[in-house]
Amino acid sequence: MEEIPEGTVQNVLEQESLKWVFVGGKGGVGKTTCSSILSILLASVRSSVLIISTDPAHNLSDAFQQRFTKSPTLVNGFTNLYAMEVDPTVENEDTGSSDGMDGFLSDLANSIPGIDEAMSFAEMLKLVQTMDYSVIVFDTAPTGHTLRLLQFPSTLEKGLDKMMSLKSKFGGLIGQMTRMFGVGEEFGEDAILGKLEGMKDVIEQVNRQFKDPDLTTFVCVCIPEFLSLYETERLVQELTKFEIDSHNIIINQVLFDEEGVESKLLKARMKMQQKYLDQFYMLYDDFNITKLPLLPQEVCGVEALKAFSKHFLKPYQPLLTRGTIEELEARVSRLQEQLKEAESELERARKGKQPINN
Repeated sequence: MEEIPEGTVQNVLEQESLKWVFVGGKGGVGKTTCSSILSILLASVRSSVLIISTDPAHNLSDAFQQRFTKSPTLVNGFTNLYAMEVDPTVENEDTGSSDGMDGFLSDLANSIPGIDEAMSFAEMLKLVQTMDYSVIVFDTAPTGHTLRLLQFPSTLEKGLDKMMSLKSKFGGLIGQMTRMFGVGEEFGEDAILGKLEGMKDVIEQVNRQFKDPDLTTFVCVCIPEFLSLYETERLVQELTKFEIDSHNIIINQVLFDEEGVESKLLKARMKMQQKYLDQFYMLYDDFNITKLPLLPQEVCGVEALKAFSKHFLKPYQPLLTRGTIEELEARVSRLQEQLKEAESELERARKGKQPINN
């Protein structure tokens, strides 16, 4: 197989027109770490960056080792990077319990599948758009939830169309009921229509932005295993269906053949990973594919995230290439040390077995 040039995320940083960057994939592949590092890198080239976690597990606070809430908070050590954690389903509970027209709309919306989350997502986007950030990074929930998130604009559009048609059919009845119960003008037909139209405008605008490759891109994160490859393929197909641009894949937790790996288990895992890496390159030959090494420790805290970010900009190079004089010398040296340690252990064991002379 011919050598394939390694990709980076440099293209995302250089695309100055980008407004929305989604980061998603299967659960447990390192989405939060990747989205956090991506936001740090963007903060070095943009005036202001907001990273939003829409995953109910909310690992953003763990990644940065700082507590975040549903309001944008400045990340420690930065002047232009903000983070917030939102849960659409929790947000909706707030809406559902309110009085007046919002409560009425929420009850009406519940009759349309998926629109409850969509409405709260719309409210969140509305809020975010007023904040005027240069770019917004979404650390999304595992694939299934992400696909629902991307469907929200069209779900809400369909839902609002249905609600508008209900309003045209039963508008007179609603007006009579509001007058009968004396709930005032906020339940009037014009007020409800205005609220729905306002929300629809926001959604149509966001929908247009999400489908514009100059403004939105989706970065897929995965690991070199069968299930993750399958999920990534499903995700890419869905993104194509929703007309959402995607040309970056980050393959995390890759085992590199370095430091004279002798473990049979590691060698078997590397062989398995290589099989799936080849498939990734074959399926996504027009994507920027970034490979990240599996580390012996977690990447937590701003300093660790910054240190690991170099692998997003420059392909990771193993310390020693197998078969070179340097690698063979290092391997011989390591084997000599292991031999010395084994001889010392054997000597201690023999001494321990010697009979004690009285």
